[in-house]
Amino acid sequence: MNFLTSQLLIQEEIDVIIKNLNKENNPWEDGKKTAGSYASIVKNNLQLNRESEISKQLSHLIKKKMLSSPLIKSFALPKIVHGIMFTKSLNNMHYGRHIDNPFMSSGRADLSFTLSLTDKSTYDGGELIIEEMNSEKEFKLHSGEIIIYPSTYLHSVKEIKNGERIVCVGWIESYIKSIEEREYLFDLDAGAKGLLAKNGRSDELDLIFKSYSNLLRVLSS
Repeated sequence: MNFLTSQLLIQEEIDVIIKNLNKENNPWEDGKKTAGSYASIVKNNLQLNRESEISKQLSHLIKKKMLSSPLIKSFALPKIVHGIMFTKSLNNMHYGRHIDNPFMSSGRADLSFTLSLTDKSTYDGGELIIEEMNSEKEFKLHSGEIIIYPSTYLHSVKEIKNGERIVCVGWIESYIKSIEEREYLFDLDAGAKGLLAKNGRSDELDLIFKSYSNLLRVLSS
């Protein structure tokens, strides 16, 4: 499974974040400032200055929520969650087809994530398009829902036709670089935990958890 979608935030948390992001005099700026030289050509949105106090406070909250999620930890095996920023897209704004930089000052980008802070019902357009080898997938999220996907995939955000799209985006440096190896470990972990919940602890299950832990040691970077 190359994509993970999950409800990360509850409504009370979303309300607090949106209230803070909508405060007057927040330092929103041209999104091209943090795009690479190639991606900046196709980037048309606004982003909250990452060095501002409000961005740092909210980024800390998002990172804490992600690292406390058992599902995200099992899927992404995060070593570092980094580069978090808040972006806003208004009418006619979009982010054309691009690939994320493999290395940033904050860490390596193995996985990218988008956390929706506005609900998909409140704006037209703005779908996240992720391209695989022979197909593409389209995502539009509920408020508080996150999608995590490989940073190696080309992706884009369609033009906003009406309304406002506010999201939190960032990257994960995983202990496991390989997409395939992360998938094997995720399936093994999910299967073992499912058996534990269904049948309780057993000698056989101890061996599965032992193999999972040792595979993680061997494969980790």
